[in-house]
Amino acid sequence: MSQIEITSPVPALDDMGRPQNFGWARFPFFDYNPELLRAPFRSISENDRYVLISPAHMVIFEILDDGYLGYIIISVVSLRDRKRSTQTFITPFSLGSFELPDNSETGSVRIRQRKKLIDFTAMEGGARIIKTDILNFGRHRSLRGEVVLSPPDAAESLVTHMPWRGGGNAFSFSRHSPWYFTEGVMQFGTAELVFSRGNAWGIFDWSRGVRPRSDHRFWAAGCGQSEGRQAGFSFGYNTADSALGTDNAFFLDGRLHKLDQVTFHIPLERSVPWRFTSNDNRLEMIFLPHQERDESHQMFFYSLKRRQLFGSFSGRVILDDGTEFEFQDITGMAERVKARL
Repeated sequence: MSQIEITSPVPALDDMGRPQNFGWARFPFFDYNPELLRAPFRSISENDRYVLISPAHMVIFEILDDGYLGYIIISVVSLRDRKRSTQTFITPFSLGSFELPDNSETGSVRIRQRKKLIDFTAMEGGARIIKTDILNFGRHRSLRGEVVLSPPDAAESLVTHMPWRGGGNAFSFSRHSPWYFTEGVMQFGTAELVFSRGNAWGIFDWSRGVRPRSDHRFWAAGCGQSEGRQAGFSFGYNTADSALGTDNAFFLDGRLHKLDQVTFHIPLERSVPWRFTSNDNRLEMIFLPHQERDESHQMFFYSLKRRQLFGSFSGRVILDDGTEFEFQDITGMAERVKARL
């Protein structure tokens, strides 16, 4: 069965809260109303993630509400000395308490807790502002600052809506936008993390859905400049049925080039390059990881295990018009996640 591109607004749920209108889109055409859901709160998963990239650093902000447990995870990765600092703040029984927005284009996320502030704001025209003020961020350092993420002209996103095979009303609804220009400054202890437009990039990863009892998912994304053009990508898959729309696309100057299935060839040994290929022979890519982190959380019947790696991607891709584009040393990340409810 071929993928289905959605080209006009459609509801993601019917009046009974059942997922419908599966496929993929270049813009957020799916109208998602969580008030229609009939699923228990413990099965509802919501995630907002930003990846900021400069020549010297990566900063990852993630807010994940997974029902039984909520996470605020922030990592500062030094690309030069290959050091990393990660802070994880856990909220038991989050159950929607983060109040993440229903729409990927509008709304804000503001979390103010003791000695920390995290603020994601969506602006008119597609720009986004990230503000953070965390007093204690590992080894008695602070993380403070503000950055602005701006989209390129006529930018397209990869938006997908997929069901789970035999998963009842479970579904995966996501948006991936790996093409932001980023500018601003963050103070990390005594170090300044500088993001200069044209030399710094941002990735927006957004998902909502109802999870099945278990899931095994993979995701890789990167953004940077190659051959004088802005290049980015988002590749991924999980146990959902992606026959009508896969989570795989390459972006050039903000324009989407859709791929079919992408396979992650993950070696058994750590610190060994990963290989990525597509079933349509349009992608050949190598990932050179230089840092990684593992995390594991469990509460009652719920568990989450994640292996997350940071590094650079190089390879070639066949664009939609049939031309070949080669890219070198695009900074990004890859991960493998196992979750069980």
